[in-house]
Amino acid sequence: MKKSPFTFAIGVVLMVVFVLLTFVFQVRKSEVAVVTTFGKLTGQKTEPGPYFKWPWPIQKVHKLDQRIQNFEGKFEETLTPDGFNLLVMVYVGWKISDPAQFFPKFASGSITEAEKTLEALVRSAKNEIVGQHPFAHFISTNEKELKFTEIEAEMLKKVQAQVLANNYGIEIKFLGVKKLGLPESVTQAVFERMHSERQVLVSKIQFEGEEQAIKIRSSADRESARLLNDADAEATRIRGAGEAAAAKSFAVFQQNPELANLILKLNALELTLKDKTTLILDQGTPPLDLLKDLPRK
Repeated sequence: MKKSPFTFAIGVVLMVVFVLLTFVFQVRKSEVAVVTTFGKLTGQKTEPGPYFKWPWPIQKVHKLDQRIQNFEGKFEETLTPDGFNLLVMVYVGWKISDPAQFFPKFASGSITEAEKTLEALVRSAKNEIVGQHPFAHFISTNEKELKFTEIEAEMLKKVQAQVLANNYGIEIKFLGVKKLGLPESVTQAVFERMHSERQVLVSKIQFEGEEQAIKIRSSADRESARLLNDADAEATRIRGAGEAAAAKSFAVFQQNPELANLILKLNALELTLKDKTTLILDQGTPPLDLLKDLPRK
């Protein structure tokens, strides 16, 4: 039976695809490829693109994820140096930095196996660092006592050093405390301690407030006394000046009592009649007695 050209072309295409799949592999941007020859690591490809390889069983390609991996440790109890149990959960971000070291360490580049090892390292670093910090560095009413940033930095530095020392081919990008809690047996004691610390702070603030109030009242009393003294002195000065002026006028009036009496009556009369006032009074009432002897028109 004669084969058609179309069938032959399909066969050629399939053959080419088979050859490409056998001798060529593709590396994506988010991947790194490790090549083994007869089971031994012989090369790695970190740049994206197509690459040549010998078919299995001569060579085999293992592709590893180059992106940052995230995992969380367990929410476990850790003891502080002052005897408090804390529940701490830590999260970690990491990536493969050296495939040639990473691949043989973790069962053909298994991410799961790598995270199991990292979990043990993180637990060890967490217990060690938490064991160096008192309870107040984690939970306190005083913000100055809290050391979360420093504690996370110490944990990160510890894990990075352990990973580097073991040549895992891993880079720890970040580490932080995700969750912090207290066992039920510790909670009441912690609340009582926090209440006691708050009461001490309240007493301190009240004492400072009372001390400040005493200073303000004392200052106000001194200022009030000064103002009163100044006012009394000014009043005494004014009275003295008035009495001196009155003494001069009295000396003049003593020389002519009748004239003084007349002037006083005229002043009083002027004040009484300046507003067009109509009065019905006895002419003998001073100072109206001055009008009694005036000639009538």
